[in-house]
Formats: sequence, structure tokens, C-alpha cells
Amino acid sequence: MKTSVFLSYPKPFRQEQADFVQSVCDHLAGRGLQPRTLGVTDYDMDVPLKAIRRLMLESNGLITIAFRRTLINEGQVKPGTPDAYTIRNQWLTSPYAHIEPAMAFQIGLPVLIIREQGVIADGLLEKGVIGTYMPEFDLSAPAASYLASSEWNQIIRKWEGHVASVVDRKGNPPALY
Repeated sequence: MKTSVFLSYPKPFRQEQADFVQSVCDHLAGRGLQPRTLGVTDYDMDVPLKAIRRLMLESNGLITIAFRRTLINEGQVKPGTPDAYTIRNQWLTSPYAHIEPAMAFQIGLPVLIIREQGVIADGLLEKGVIGTYMPEFDLSAPAASYLASSEWNQIIRKWEGHVASVVDRKGNPPALY
């Protein structure tokens, strides 16, 4: 039986993104993990946050793929203040790339966030916010090359160790203190 994990990502709008998701799913399945995504592998009639919480409670870890979603050709950050600055040709991802990892963190699931190159590292996507290394991937290269990289393999092995701990602890009776 495969270990259930929550796979979070914005709906791909480019073929390279869809291919990357499929490669990650295949990679995880090959490692004995069952990636589950609301609206793809699992469906629910409840409001999204309630459905997400239910799926997370059935999962043992979360991986978020923060794909490019919204392009900012030029924008102002903190306009009208001494800290103001301009950003150009930068990308935002879906708000769910922040919401779902935060929800998983709050219930104690191991969280791994990977960010497409060019996505602004703010909010939960800032390095160190949830205490884990946050790798960046480049979709101009084949997904297989990233998934074969030393960086990915070291990170995924460590995350899988945390996932295995969750599976083990879920079998324990509740502790009083």
C-alpha cells in the first residue's frame, strides 16, 4: 500500500508545467508514495478549505509546486514609502501555494515547497519561513533532469523520512502530555 501525500499545485497553463506535474507524480509513485490532489485524484462537495483540510488529514505530508501564474511586467512594492522599489518581469503563483502549505504546517505535516524559477519568494515562499530549504526548478530543462539531480534526491529523501515518521506516529495512541 502506498503512502498518501498531498500534492498541491496551481492548475498548469503551459504544457511544460503539466509535464512537470506528471513527472513528479510518476517519481513519487515510484518511491511508494500516492500523490493526491483535490479536483484531480480526489473530489469533494464541501467548500474548498474544508475539503483541503479533510484530504490533508488523510495525508502524511505535502509537496507544493509553486508554478508561475501571474506575470507582473512592472509594479511597485510599498509605493510612497522609503522602502519602495520596482519589480519587473516577475511572477506570482496561486494563493493556494501559500494557503495549503500553511494548513499542512499547522497540523504538523512535513512540507516541501518547490518553486518555479522567476516566482517571487514572498510570504510562505520565502526561504526559511517554514524551516526547510526551498529549491527552485527551471522548466526550460526537462523535468527528468531536475528529478535526477543531487539537490532533489537529497531533499526528497529527507522529506520522505519525515513522512515515514508521520505514518509511524499516526499508529500511536494519543499522548496526555
